[in-house]
Formats: sequence, structure tokens, C-alpha cells
Amino acid sequence: MAGIYIHIPFCRQACHYCNFHFTTSLHYKHDLIAALLKEITLQKDYLDNELVETIYFGGGTPSLCTKEEVKSILTAIHSSFIVAKDAEITFETNPDDITEEKLKEWKETGINRLSIGIQSFFEEDLKWMNRAHTARQAIDSLQSAIKAFENITIDLIYGTPQLTNEKWKKNVETAISLNIPHLSCYALTVESKTPLYKMIRQHKKEDINPDKQSEQFLLLMEWLEKAGYEHYEISNFSKMAAPGGWPGFRSRHNSSYWQGRKYLGLGPSAHSFNGTSRQWNILNNKNYIDSISNQSIPFEIEVLTETQKLNEYIMTSLRTIEGIQIDIAGKDVVARAKRFIDSGLMKQENDSLILTREGKLLADGITAELFF
Repeated sequence: MAGIYIHIPFCRQACHYCNFHFTTSLHYKHDLIAALLKEITLQKDYLDNELVETIYFGGGTPSLCTKEEVKSILTAIHSSFIVAKDAEITFETNPDDITEEKLKEWKETGINRLSIGIQSFFEEDLKWMNRAHTARQAIDSLQSAIKAFENITIDLIYGTPQLTNEKWKKNVETAISLNIPHLSCYALTVESKTPLYKMIRQHKKEDINPDKQSEQFLLLMEWLEKAGYEHYEISNFSKMAAPGGWPGFRSRHNSSYWQGRKYLGLGPSAHSFNGTSRQWNILNNKNYIDSISNQSIPFEIEVLTETQKLNEYIMTSLRTIEGIQIDIAGKDVVARAKRFIDSGLMKQENDSLILTREGKLLADGITAELFF
């Protein structure tokens, strides 16, 4: 099983917290799509003919692409790779781009899963984040989307300074009431070089409160468990029934990352992994386009040592409901985990090491302590 990620680096406006590679200028959009098509051909051997079971359009805002652009990318992928007939094809979009006509067009291209950047159902929160859509559009877009697509995920952000527990509960309850089958919920992170970081440093916006974020994460886990969602990865929650026999509405694409499977990243800033090395394309759109036009993929590469591979397995698997498989990580990892097991932050179930609910609050720190 392998996956393909396509990075579309264009947005209508800049969210204050976003640290992904994007631009609000569409000046190079036509040339960048053409470069993407060429990169697909140049990278046709990267996955060694493995079956591609997931394709993911991320960004940026892929929904700024036309139907013809999306179709051309998918056609090129099918021409250069072996794609499963039931491949999960995810398309990121924002509420302000969703119309009945667009939903129909996306389905016609072969897209079968939507990832919708809701973030909040409250107007004041959306303005604080500098989101392009309104609270009304958030509701309307989901009501339209669930009529057209069975497989939908939404993003929600918690731990912002103005988000009370009552408002956070309302956000989660709204998603549950709409029967959204998958939720990705993230604590707000203040990344350097973002407008939010600068505004906090200048005391124009209030900083985040880690204790408040922890409290809202615990509440989130409690609420979604009661609503029948499976907490299958630190930030991801899935309904338990899905078409095609997949376990719940889990993201098949993101699950492949956590399981250490191969994936190819296309577009500026996109990352790839082939089992032995990681590589990432340059961040500059113009330089990316120019390099591809000269038949050269502009990337940096890191060949992983056996220790790095082991540590990456520990880092990704500990985030999941299945946890660390002892026969893969080695018995020495049990000794490293003992103090966390004794303190109730981890548990050993059969041949796996798994974070408890309290342990999930400290996942990054625990992971670092388990590294070899």
C-alpha cells in the first residue's frame, strides 16, 4: 500500500496561525499545475510499482483549483501509477468554496472524501483566526456536503484564548448533531514566523494557556467517546462504520503515515518517504516551477539510519490506538516505558505499549524519553 500527496499552495487569505507553505497570490497557479503534471511523470518510479490506495489533495486550499485542473492531476496519476479501484481520494476545501455545483464537480472527478476546514462554529473565533468563511457558511457547507459525500472529515481547533469550555462543547456537539463521521481536532499551536506569533509577542493578542488546552482535550475525549467515536490517533476521531470494510471512517491516507508506509509528495514543500529515505521539495513556488521545467525535481534528502527508523516508528505508532508493537520496537522499549506504566501514563496490553488518556496529554515528552 502506498499513498500520494499533492500540495496546492494557494489560499484566499492567510489564517493568522498557519505555518504551512502557501501564498494568497494566484499568479503562478497555471504554471504550477503544469509543473505538478510534469513532476508526476518524473516521479513515476518512486513507489516501485506499489499499489496506490490513497490520494490526498492538501494545501493551501485545493478547492481553488478548477474541475479541469483536478481532473488533469488525477488522470496523470492514473497514467503513471497503479491506482486501486477503491482508492481513497481526499480533497481539502474550505466552507466558502462549497456549493452544490462544486460538490457535483468534485464527485465527477473521482474524489470520494472531503476534508473541510471548519475550525469553529463561532463568528468571533473565525475572525480571531482570520478565516475566510463565516459561522453561517460553516453550517451551510456541511449541510450541503453530507448530502453529496458519505465520507467527510472536519477540522476543529481548541485551546484558543477566547474559547470557553461551553463554546468548545457547542462546537463538538454541532459536529456530532450533523453526524460528521470523522473529526480532526487540534490544540492551537503558536508557530514562529506566523502573524499570530508576532501579534502575541507585541501583546496584540493573548497567548495560549497550556492548562486550558489540556482541559479541553480531556473534555473532547470524553464527549466523543460517549458519542461513539473511536479515538484512533491523538488528534483524530472516527465513526465506527464505513463503506468498503475499512475499520470505521478512519483516514486511510493519514493512517499510512503512522504505519510507516511509502508515500510520494508532489508540489512545493511536499514530503516523500520510500522506506529508507525522506525527501522534501523546496518551498519556493517560482523555483519549483523553473526546476521542474528543466526536468529536475528540486528536493533535499535524508537517508535514515536504523536508529532513526526505530525512533520514527516509536513516534508515529505511540500516537495511535494500536500503540507500539513490542516485537517491532524490541523488548528494550518496555524497560524504557516502565516508569510511565507505573505512573499510569502508559499501559501494556498483550504485546503493545499504549498511552492512557492522561498519557495522551504528554505524548510528545513521553515519546522523546522512549527514543534510542
